[in-house]
Amino acid sequence: MSAALTFDALKDLAASVQVDTVLVCFVDMQGRLMGKRFHVSNFLEAAHEETHCCDYLLATDLEMSTPDGYAASSWQRGYGDYVMKPDLSTLRPMPWLEGTVMVLCDILDHHTHAPVPHAPRQVLKEQIARLAAIGLTPMMATELEFFIFKKPLDQLRAEGYRELETLGAYNEDYHIFQTSKEEHVMRPLRNHLYAAGIPVENSKGEAEAGQEELNIRYADALACADHHTIAKHAAKEIAWQQGHSASFLPKWHHTRVGSASHVHMSLWRDGANAFHDPEGTHHMSALMRQFMAGLITYAPDCTYFFAPYINSYKRFAKGTFAPTKTAWSVDNRTAGFRLCGADTKAVRVECRIPGSDMNPYLAQAALLAAGIRGIEDKLDLAAAATGDMYDDDSVPGIPKTLRAATEQFTASKMLRAAMGDAVVDHYTRAATWEQEEFNRVVTDWEIARGFEKA
Repeated sequence: MSAALTFDALKDLAASVQVDTVLVCFVDMQGRLMGKRFHVSNFLEAAHEETHCCDYLLATDLEMSTPDGYAASSWQRGYGDYVMKPDLSTLRPMPWLEGTVMVLCDILDHHTHAPVPHAPRQVLKEQIARLAAIGLTPMMATELEFFIFKKPLDQLRAEGYRELETLGAYNEDYHIFQTSKEEHVMRPLRNHLYAAGIPVENSKGEAEAGQEELNIRYADALACADHHTIAKHAAKEIAWQQGHSASFLPKWHHTRVGSASHVHMSLWRDGANAFHDPEGTHHMSALMRQFMAGLITYAPDCTYFFAPYINSYKRFAKGTFAPTKTAWSVDNRTAGFRLCGADTKAVRVECRIPGSDMNPYLAQAALLAAGIRGIEDKLDLAAAATGDMYDDDSVPGIPKTLRAATEQFTASKMLRAAMGDAVVDHYTRAATWEQEEFNRVVTDWEIARGFEKA
């Protein structure tokens, strides 16, 4: 695996004409890479210090429209600039794009150069700093599930996304023969990411036709979110290069299983897993139990950051491995939180609630904020649940709709204390806008159901 590039190494690559383009990127509210393509000479001369972008880019929706109602960015405020400050520690090759490297940026206020608090990377950094203040480092890993479709995106868009046919024809969970048919996409994806310094472990077929899962080795929380974002971007680009489409929509058809993005997490102190205690039940330390109690207590508050769109909530269905309850259990995939690595030094907790459409920075930040509150309040962890969580009415559920999740998110005293009112209010507006946009559209289902019969 290639290490991240140094600035001096980039100079050498530029001098030998091996690199001519630098992608200078930041992560938007939806978890996408936004930015500019610089000629390497200009990047080395000036843009490595900073460049600029319009502040509306952290106040848009998936369609890049500019809703009103944001305090930080609006027509009234004139849509000014943000500073894009490259984090040179993230400089890396993009091997699937010829002669190209990329760097991730932090977003700063154009006038004060202070971090913009609602920028996703900054939201996560704040929670990491809270843990660092008490000597703890969050280590995390995400799983990326997505579907590969036969046709390219341009063709599917022209057809109104009506003729959707996956590359695989039947359930390919752990299925080697089926996934061999997708290796012309997955093999370059694994290898290019590895060459970009992203510690890919494996890919596997998931529990639906045409569905793949990509697993990346755990890392510190910020690196984990960076890896996730670049890998998701790469999956889309490499599938496109191969004449196919990769989609991270959580539920593309009501009869098909949805796509998740489970998050594994533990806290470390002095290079060792602080969740591990050989004397504890399942080798869980008191710290881990408090952290997990916070996760479970505040999961409903955080659900919007796990499931940010209308479609996100179609995934939560009985018998689909998508959890609907907040309980924890030992190695039980029907629970919202699964204890993994029980009775070993690798003991950790997996949150199974987030969908494939999550912004990893925001989802991870919310999880850390909830866990920190559990530690601060020394919350007690209830006994592990057993059996099928779907049918256990004694276990609290997560919000069932975007509207319900938004109400819980907006009213969360925990998140407001952890992230600040401005951040919560900013993302509340993103959520309410998504609901407003859906409400005004007449869907195919309504036409088919009522055109003749109503």
